[in-house]
Amino acid sequence: MQRKYIVVTGGVLSGLGKGIAMASIGNILSSSYEVVPIKCDGYLNVDPGTMNPIEHGEVFVLDDGGEVDMDFGHYERFLGVTCKSDSNLTMGRVFNDILNKERRGEFLGQTVQMVPHVSEFIQDYLVDKVEGSGADVGLIEIGGTVGDMENELYLHAVKHLPRRVGRENVVFAHLTYVPVLSGVNEQKSKPTQMAIAEMGQRGIEPDIIIARCESMLSDNVRGKIARSAGLNPEDVITGLDVNDVYDIPMVFERQGMSQLLARKLDIPVRADLGEWARLVENKRNFSGEVNVALAGKYMNLEDSYASIVEALNHCSAHYGTKINIDFIDTESGLDGIEKASGVIVPGGFGSRGLEGKIVAAKYCRENKVPYLGICLGLQTAVVEYARNVCGLEGANTVEVDAGTKYPVIDIMESQKDIKNKGGTMRLGSYEAVVEEGSKINKLYGSVDVRERHRHRFEVNPEYHDVLRDKGLRLSGMSPDGKLVEFVELDDHPYFVATQGHPELKSSLLAPAPLFRGFVEACINYEGKK
Repeated sequence: MQRKYIVVTGGVLSGLGKGIAMASIGNILSSSYEVVPIKCDGYLNVDPGTMNPIEHGEVFVLDDGGEVDMDFGHYERFLGVTCKSDSNLTMGRVFNDILNKERRGEFLGQTVQMVPHVSEFIQDYLVDKVEGSGADVGLIEIGGTVGDMENELYLHAVKHLPRRVGRENVVFAHLTYVPVLSGVNEQKSKPTQMAIAEMGQRGIEPDIIIARCESMLSDNVRGKIARSAGLNPEDVITGLDVNDVYDIPMVFERQGMSQLLARKLDIPVRADLGEWARLVENKRNFSGEVNVALAGKYMNLEDSYASIVEALNHCSAHYGTKINIDFIDTESGLDGIEKASGVIVPGGFGSRGLEGKIVAAKYCRENKVPYLGICLGLQTAVVEYARNVCGLEGANTVEVDAGTKYPVIDIMESQKDIKNKGGTMRLGSYEAVVEEGSKINKLYGSVDVRERHRHRFEVNPEYHDVLRDKGLRLSGMSPDGKLVEFVELDDHPYFVATQGHPELKSSLLAPAPLFRGFVEACINYEGKK
């Protein structure tokens, strides 16, 4: 089969869900073909690793250590693939590579320009990554909205993609918006028509229109959109507003997406959504519910903890239990934590809200409330245990108190001389050796466990024996025995923490083991109230 390309662009406004739309298209295709996703972002950061999660959402970390856009979480969860860091192309990376090529003299004295040099670099990059992956279909998402200055070079590059690989091998899918005006209750197609015209001005004619709307498009509106794009009505798909993003593949398929893709790409497509649909339905027909407190500090944007929320959603589908998440800002106090059937302390950086997280860990330990600590959540649990069980008064992390008498959390030796912030943490997948018979061992079903990491600080080896002697089980260590990867308490229903980020590998079809154990403990705790 000749390799195919699907380019997903967006119009009207940002935040319509291009990542979910592309992931859902890939979900449908992945039953028949190997699919590789690529994301093109317009910002000048080389990667999102140094961005504020309140503004940009969480940073998603890959096995190979890449810090990438959070859309890669959707790609991996929906496609069942392990992405590569070079699949997230930012304009910062583009310019950095172009300037390095120029300094090395690779342009042979030419005057380097945006067009053709930068746009051709982008096109070469995209084709090389798709071909190099060996995938049957390359999915390319162009970040931002048509009309943004930041994505113009990407649009110029993909405009010429059909000439490079053949028009019959490229499909342009354009995501737009159809508002329904309050008081009038009428779907308005004009914003979508204008967005299609904007694409036309850039030399791109969409093959598929996905129109985001709160209700299914009427035949009249669908016809208007189709005519404005020179398409047939069946080429226009409603991107229906749903309460659960995992519904989107079924929403698309009910409108004939697989056959639309088959016709446009001239390949057979058979969507197999049976198990996916069963689990989504299981989330709706829940038999019970639990309340989970997420005790963090990036509460102005829930996307800051998107993968944790998704991991809980995956468990909800498998247990048929509704999980209500209460976002608690630990800087402001712990109001409402007593209502929780379990508490998660997620990753983070800095001193803000740390003492509140320590109190949350103490509350869970003393009251036998299920606790799951992730990254900083492990460090928080260790600081609390050192202070209140080991008797190390004032114990702390040196990230917050460089002069603490008991630095139970210290910066890793390998991090001490690093000056640059971007891409320099302990990043990516690392192995841990787990104690046989521990909760961690039973949850993973193995003594060899790999999770993704993103941190600079670790449990200080000088305090390993003190913590162990006082009952904190260091149940998972790095192969050399120097780094603590998992801790747990034997005399507690579920007090577990990890230095890794298990939420990053969780999916609807295979929830993360630590989250499954946590949710099961929450269900048991709720049942004993």
